[in-house]
Amino acid sequence: MAGIIPPAVLDQIRAANDIVDVIGSSLPLKRAGANFVALCPFHREKTPSFNVNPQRQIFHCFGCHKGGDVFAFVREYENLSFIEAVRRLAERARIPLEFEREPGQGQARFLKDTLLQVHEQLTQRWQAALNNDAAGQVARDYLTRRGVTSEAVELFRLGYAPDAWDDTVNWARAKDFETSVMEQSGLIIRREGAPGHYDRFRGRLMFPICDEQGRVIGFSGRVLSGDEKTAKYVNSPETPLFTKGRVIYGLDKAKRALLDAGRAIVCEGQLDLIACYMAGVQNVVAPQGTALTSDHCRILKRYVDEAVLCFDADAAGQSAALRALDDLLGSGLAIRVAVLPTPHDPDSFIKERGGPAFRELIQQAAGFFDFLLARLCATHDLAADRGRVAILGGMAEALRKTGNAVLIDTYAQKTALRLGVSVESVRTEFKKARSSARPTPAREATGPAPPSEGPRPSPAELWLVKLLLLDDDLVPWAAAHVRPEWLQHPQTKQIIERRFQAHAQGTWRGVAAMLAEFENPSVQRLITEAVSESRPLANRATQVREVTERLRDLALDRAVGRITQQMADANLPDETRLGLLRQHKELQALKRKPLEPLEAGDPPAAPPASGV
Repeated sequence: MAGIIPPAVLDQIRAANDIVDVIGSSLPLKRAGANFVALCPFHREKTPSFNVNPQRQIFHCFGCHKGGDVFAFVREYENLSFIEAVRRLAERARIPLEFEREPGQGQARFLKDTLLQVHEQLTQRWQAALNNDAAGQVARDYLTRRGVTSEAVELFRLGYAPDAWDDTVNWARAKDFETSVMEQSGLIIRREGAPGHYDRFRGRLMFPICDEQGRVIGFSGRVLSGDEKTAKYVNSPETPLFTKGRVIYGLDKAKRALLDAGRAIVCEGQLDLIACYMAGVQNVVAPQGTALTSDHCRILKRYVDEAVLCFDADAAGQSAALRALDDLLGSGLAIRVAVLPTPHDPDSFIKERGGPAFRELIQQAAGFFDFLLARLCATHDLAADRGRVAILGGMAEALRKTGNAVLIDTYAQKTALRLGVSVESVRTEFKKARSSARPTPAREATGPAPPSEGPRPSPAELWLVKLLLLDDDLVPWAAAHVRPEWLQHPQTKQIIERRFQAHAQGTWRGVAAMLAEFENPSVQRLITEAVSESRPLANRATQVREVTERLRDLALDRAVGRITQQMADANLPDETRLGLLRQHKELQALKRKPLEPLEAGDPPAAPPASGV
């Protein structure tokens, strides 16, 4: 990805976006010596372990070990691709972004940029129609009846689409937006069997749908008339900007509250979400125009560890909660279900009882399997064999998907109690269900396994990385004396070889630029960990020589060990044994020889024996 943007442009954008300013606009930073600290936005903690180094222009968390430069922070915090993060920061610094374009890339980017302009300008037009046009009175009256305040209307940018077949068509023509672009936006539709186009949204209350950066990428329109033949909601179709299975309504506004709470309240509709948010319950989101999907859950998992489903009290709402099980389990999110009293939805409940009562309802939400057991018992006849079998089957199927023995046994006991049967009989039936189905990987119960980090580097290797990245003056001596084959950890070896290469070629651009050269997050974390040391490093020239000698000696010890093992072979020819003895003595002599100090210059040291 980074290869399509010239390194000089990346350096310019990085230099123009001070990492303290960028991170400080999202997190409350506090100075700690030469660095700044904050509570980490990427994991829950009570003591700040998130460090920002203004000198090196990097960040590193000593808790979760995430780290990187300003591009990496924006990418992680805003859930963007690398290119999108670069674009955001380029726009922030008002730097024109010039790509070394691949075929078709410029055209696709131009289309998306144009679609963003169309959506933003149309949002403003519909906002004005709601606030000022006489025709918008029907929408204003509806909002008044629903108790939606003017502050909520402004915050969520609600609007009104005029009740005309060609209002958007004519508006786009007046703005010189191409008809083909408007078709791809989904805002106008080609007439069948006749020339021309017509508006998708007509006479509706309009809810702009935003991406995580707050950019309008689609719309949801609610009908205001009483025509039962008309769909209550019409949503934007799938477009180059909008994929409904990956868009979560309200996430752009809820991100900070989600991180703070560690919990997402998931409701069904826009008005439910707005009511919650304006009542002070801001860690709330809603899937957009579809059931909760695995992509929705994956995105939520970046912010929270738990989801509380708060769907309508009717049968459709409760069924929606049940359908979400598979995707929620696969994401690793803990699941609870808040059951609203009939006939409420979150909006009406808050209007009647207030925000504090709603918070209390969320706090008391039952675990998913408690909710499931209660629902199965409510919808099946406990006194009939058919009903009891259905309850057993429903619980067994859902619990099987967790692969969690503790959960299965816990709910075997609870199910037995509700059915009035022995626990052993329920366990037997649950076991039958597990054995008759395909095994579910255990990770579905706890979420995707984290990428394997492998073993940590040795202290000597990590210290060498630290010295070479913190002090450029040490690099010429180290490049002449450190042999890459002495390094055992593949990632420290990559870092040090890249540092030596940049020195030899005269292309060193600093630690922040080096981070962008590695796509492996583990390598990036090692770099930021190494240079995030806040203590001053005294006697660096002595330290780099001592660390280099330590690495050399360890390599010599490994070579000596290999020779000793070879010599243990009783069938070894005498000539070969003598050769190995000579090598053994040479290696021992090399180990006793100190390396020349840094002040002596940079001539290469005598190379160790072969194989070291």
